[in-house]
Amino acid sequence: MPGTTLSIPGPGSVMRRLLAVPSRSDRTEILDAEGHDPAELAANFRDIQRVNGLLGGTSTILRHLPRLLAAIPDGQPVTVLDLATGSADIPLAISRWANRQGRDITIVASDSSEPILTLAREQTRNHPDITVINYDALAVPLPDGQFDIVLCSLSLHHFAPDDAVQVLREMDRLARTGFILNDLRRGRLGYAAAWIASRLTTRNRLTRHDAPLSVLRAYTPSELEALLGRAGINDAVISTHLWFRMAAVSTKAIPHG
Repeated sequence: MPGTTLSIPGPGSVMRRLLAVPSRSDRTEILDAEGHDPAELAANFRDIQRVNGLLGGTSTILRHLPRLLAAIPDGQPVTVLDLATGSADIPLAISRWANRQGRDITIVASDSSEPILTLAREQTRNHPDITVINYDALAVPLPDGQFDIVLCSLSLHHFAPDDAVQVLREMDRLARTGFILNDLRRGRLGYAAAWIASRLTTRNRLTRHDAPLSVLRAYTPSELEALLGRAGINDAVISTHLWFRMAAVSTKAIPHG
């Protein structure tokens, strides 16, 4: 139309939009519902295992674990609790790593979903150092300081803020040496990457729905810092990692400074 000027946003404007952090979504992931087809659920967790293996979930845990282990004498057995373990791919990675390092580590892999625990038991059946147990991450029925190290990977975003605070309190309560939390960071680039990757790499209905939504449900580093503060945890250090990951590591039994 004569006299109409087409406005094209400049590169700076486009970049600001891409880097802007969207509001946190409270939509429910399909995985958090019940009654899944076992084959579809197993395929979804194979996708999650692949993401953890290729895009930093496993490596983030293994990067931070040695510092906590350094506070425990080499010859002393180490106990680890993995909350919301899923199919136990993180415990399996730790088991293999511990064998290479010559560390005596026993792991309790816990989840509150029996269908998911069935997958975890199948995955770990040849690993006597891993025990699979049904625990709710919000209220683990064990005494304080029951484990040397407590882990929670790719799971905090499943919890609303008040429940996320309670999960962090449980991690802190149960750990003698410290804990490692590992999760996604919310952002538009991460959402776009998850949406594209889930369309290119899988036909699984759960993965295609939940992968991008997980990024929108995830917390930002500043929000995680606030959640830790509400939980009364002041010694945790938050770090960011490639592929839109972040970690919070508590070294409660390790001198600081």
